[in-house]
Amino acid sequence: MTLQQLHYAIVVSETGTLRRASEILYISQPSLTGAIQDLESELGFEIFHRSGRGMSLTNDGLEFIAYARQVYHQFDILTDKYGKNGQRKKKFGISTQHYSFAVKSFVEMVKQFNTAEYEFAIRETKTREVIDDVYTAKSEIGIIYLSDFNRKIISGLLKAKGLEFYPLIECDAYVYIWKNHPLAKSEYIGLSDLADYPCLAFEQGSEGSFYFAEEILSTNDYPRMIKTNDRASMLNLMVGLNGYTLCSGIICEELNGSDYTAVPFRASDDEKIGKMKIGYIVKKNLVLSNMGKLYIEEMQKYLKEQEKK
Repeated sequence: MTLQQLHYAIVVSETGTLRRASEILYISQPSLTGAIQDLESELGFEIFHRSGRGMSLTNDGLEFIAYARQVYHQFDILTDKYGKNGQRKKKFGISTQHYSFAVKSFVEMVKQFNTAEYEFAIRETKTREVIDDVYTAKSEIGIIYLSDFNRKIISGLLKAKGLEFYPLIECDAYVYIWKNHPLAKSEYIGLSDLADYPCLAFEQGSEGSFYFAEEILSTNDYPRMIKTNDRASMLNLMVGLNGYTLCSGIICEELNGSDYTAVPFRASDDEKIGKMKIGYIVKKNLVLSNMGKLYIEEMQKYLKEQEKK
């Protein structure tokens, strides 16, 4: 097993295809295929599932890549410090559910570093991928939320992957709509009020479940439901179709604009939703980088300012 083989496997896991990975690595696809096959033969198990749609990690592969990332990351650090060139950029990445405050805090953190010396990455993605990105060390920090409904399942998954959850803020549920929505001036909004409008939700993929949903009351049988995979599309659907989503009510106007509003959600007697607890996840016993520490400080500062409003 060589560092080169580990690097190849990591890149394939990130791209999902041998073709794209070979382009990034500047090697032929047959050579890359052979290197991965040799590595799998030495390990005694398959790292990847092969299909017409590309390459995906097996359960054994997921665990292997997590360790491979740690080994290769340490090699990068060693090369940075003692290599001949020492030109590699320091890397920092986060993965998050679709929260504008997470992006805003990332922006404020990046401003304090020289981007010529650092390689930053922010990934707004599915809940399961947020967890997997932190588990495999693709991202140092992940942002998710827990509720009475999903806490047992999500907490069990985090424990199994050696991850810890640290709360940032607890908040009530809000209905997020555009400012010209017929209900925008309401003091409270309940599900019965929303029956004529489409509910918008972030897609969680084929392996998604109610427990990985980013929105509260994910098990509810909505008469109108539209799913999307990015925040910009959701905002457009709010305007074009008078759609709504159920969220934390924390809105960053600098990023989302001032055309949207959050109205307190009023649950009926049989809709027990509790509070949303938004927090960050990291590897257990991880010593945060300077970027990681500053990023968390920026989130805490921003959320504290929102609580005062």
